[in-house]
Order: sequence, then C-alpha cells, then structure tokens
Amino acid sequence: MTRKVTFKNRNWAVAATLQFPSDFDEHKQYAAIVCAHPISSCKEQTSGAIYGKSLAEAGFIALSFDASNQGESGGEVRFLEDPATRVEDFRCAADYLTTLSYVDNNRIGVLGICGGGGYAANAAMTERRFKAVATVVAANYGRIMREGDYSIDAAIKTLEAIANQRTAEANGADAFITSYIPQNEEARKQSGLNDIDIVEAVDYYTTARAQHPGSPNKLYFTGLAPVFGFDAFHLAEHLLTQPLLVIAGEKTGAFGSHRDAYELFSRAASKNKTLHIVAGASHYDLYDKPFATAEAIAQLIPFFQDNLG
Repeated sequence: MTRKVTFKNRNWAVAATLQFPSDFDEHKQYAAIVCAHPISSCKEQTSGAIYGKSLAEAGFIALSFDASNQGESGGEVRFLEDPATRVEDFRCAADYLTTLSYVDNNRIGVLGICGGGGYAANAAMTERRFKAVATVVAANYGRIMREGDYSIDAAIKTLEAIANQRTAEANGADAFITSYIPQNEEARKQSGLNDIDIVEAVDYYTTARAQHPGSPNKLYFTGLAPVFGFDAFHLAEHLLTQPLLVIAGEKTGAFGSHRDAYELFSRAASKNKTLHIVAGASHYDLYDKPFATAEAIAQLIPFFQDNLG
C-alpha cells in the first residue's frame, strides 16, 4: 500500500510518499525509515521505487520525499539545492512521522542515496530521533562542488560567476537556470565528458531507464553559493554516534562516492558501524541495477531490523 502525503517545512508543503508493509495494521506500531533521494532526483526514482519499496516489503514504514523547492514539493525559488533547507527537510520528516499513531517514535531510521546520503548523515548528527543511519553511494555535495576541475581556482571562479549573476538578477535580469548534467547522450558526447559517473548519470536521468518529470535536470545557479561552504561530514567524529551502515560501489568515478564512503566511515564516531563495498558495481548501478541493489538491500534490511527492532 502506498499513500501520497505532505508535511511542512517552514511555510510550504513537502511532498512525500508513505509505503506500508503488505500486512499493515494501523492499530500496531512499526519502525519507520526516512528515504532521501540523490541530488537532482525525486521520490519516484531510486529512493522510493527501489529502496523505499524494498524496506516496506521487509516490514518497515518508508517515507520518501521530494526535497524542498524541487519535484512536487513547495518552496521558492524553484530548482534550489540548498544544504540548510535539505537538512531541515529531514527534521521535518521526523516531525511528521511522530504524528502517526502507527509509527514507534523510538524506532525511526534514515537512509540516503548519493547526495541524499551526505545530507542524511549530516542531519543525523543533530537529529537524535534518527536511531540508525544508512547511506548508499553517499556523496558530499560540498566537496564535489569545491573540487570543480580538481583545483580550488575553479571553485573561486564559479563563486565569482555566482556573485556576478546575483548582481545581474538584483538589477532585473532573469534567473539563470542551468543543468546538473548534459541534457542527453548526444550533448554528453559533444561535451567530451566521458567519466563513468557522467555517462551513467545521463543514461539514468535522461532516458526511459528512470526519466521523470519530478527530476527535470534544472538547477538555480545562484543558489549554489552555500553549497561551496558545506561539508556533509563536518563534526561526524563528534556527533555521528548512531549505528551506521555505509554502502558504496567498487568502481570509482568523478562524483567520488567511493572515497566519500571511506571518509564517512572513518570519521563517524559510531561504535557500531559497517562499510560494505559492492563488488563490480558503479555509482549508478546502486540506483537500480538488480545485482547491485539486491546486495545493498540485503545489508540494509538486517541493519535496520537489528538497530530499530
């Protein structure tokens, strides 16, 4: 059973989907897991369709949501990727779950994929209602943006461009909406971007494989400035103490989720923590390819069963 719901972040509605176990009984209480989508994604893609669905089938309540300012969620301006707002979405999701009589408030966990994994880890440091934390190909979005072409000069140049664009918009120019990745395979080839993560991102987001209106490959350019100062793993060695499962693919790519997995695992203060590398899997294999997602789910289900009861 699936139900569309909303919950509030400040004064707008965050759109979400609740997925229930097949034998759901509203008079009982269940462990619940907040499922967060990747950067540029939406709840109908991997977070809800693959991981949320599988967790519900395993007996959990799964709450998959669209980030504020994105997908079906409210919030202005549109297509904004703001770390503070993204992290607050998690706290608001926890708020919402506590209002449901069939959710055990002491058995709430969180799962994030890609950038959603970085945000999930960051949110869990200060959101103690999350009793267990899992990530799949977690990526530290601030690090990705700071690296640019792997030099700090590129980050500074982008910040200068953002400053100039803000000035232009303050003086009447239209908002600049850019894209995360090339719009299609032909555009990718023309751009010369051949890294595995870029190739597979284009295949995932811009083809029938996973293309969805809630994930339009649009990004509000000037809203990126705060991302450059964001470190998803900041203070993990002090504040991330919950049981932690970190899952990544063996293949490495430009988005850096493989090395981010090792960094998150090593920095986390959690005494109960596990790092699992899926052999032969790339970043995007762990979005929807059965050989990879099945292995990840086989780790996630017992992890949440053991740590949420």
